[in-house]
Amino acid sequence: MKKLILLTGLVFVAQVVLRAQDEAVYMHYIVSPILVNPAAAGFNDTYNLQFNVRTQWTGFVDAPRTFSARYNGPLGRTFGLGIGVFSEKAAQLSRSKLQLDYAFRYPINEDWKLAFGFYTEFQQMRIDGDITSSPFYDPADGVLEELLNGKGQFDAAVGIYGTYRKNTFGGMTFNNLVSSRLSNIAGVNSSESFFSHYTFNLGHRFEMTDQKVTLEPSIMMRQIRNAPFQMDLNLKAGFLDEQLIAGLSYRAGLGAMGILLGTKLTNFNLFYSYDVSFQRFQKYNTGSHELTVAVTLKKRDKKKNGQNN
Repeated sequence: MKKLILLTGLVFVAQVVLRAQDEAVYMHYIVSPILVNPAAAGFNDTYNLQFNVRTQWTGFVDAPRTFSARYNGPLGRTFGLGIGVFSEKAAQLSRSKLQLDYAFRYPINEDWKLAFGFYTEFQQMRIDGDITSSPFYDPADGVLEELLNGKGQFDAAVGIYGTYRKNTFGGMTFNNLVSSRLSNIAGVNSSESFFSHYTFNLGHRFEMTDQKVTLEPSIMMRQIRNAPFQMDLNLKAGFLDEQLIAGLSYRAGLGAMGILLGTKLTNFNLFYSYDVSFQRFQKYNTGSHELTVAVTLKKRDKKKNGQNN
């Protein structure tokens, strides 16, 4: 019975990796919007280098593990640029990806600030060669043979991100633009439109200056290719000028809850989150962990430097 459960779980993990055309949504997008929107690259005029590790379904055999390193920052006064590398391993499947983010920032007036952006990515999926020794291996399986040789795929997305009076923020990203178009050309999923897949987020930051506390409720809705609809309800709180950060997220539909703890100390940021599912599969694992370590440097103000000189 245990072997049957493990086999079923491994098949489930494989299906998730094979079908998903985008990496799993990190919980830490509530502190780093670049994770879901390319237009956020360099938006705050800061240079950001971050490393992220996410272990999904800890305690389950061959569960997904994702590692990523990202940089984003301003390029001149109006442009933003980002680059990210990702590596994911689940069972005998592995995926590596390179992503480039481009953004154009446009301050409309003192209240409104907008940015338009897009990303391009190339990912390669590969399955371990020792799978050929399995009694279930079928040499006539074209999909499996393609993965053994390494399956490459391009994709792209466009996005818009903005703030109103700095405290209200939101954005929209249209995902899977290339893969959706290729599927339509091939006659697969022909009901998909060019903008069928999206990520939407909206939030507001409340500041209680006297108590040095901030409260930031937000919502994210996401429909990406070959994945169920997702809606997150988030609440993030900052204390002592955000030297201590705590957050709570509820993932409606998928039935999951997560907590976030973190700190911002000058140029150093550290965030940790833990989330569990309310689905039956949760009894076979101990939840998911995510860790982000980041360094943030502010852009120099040339005008002030000139005055000081």
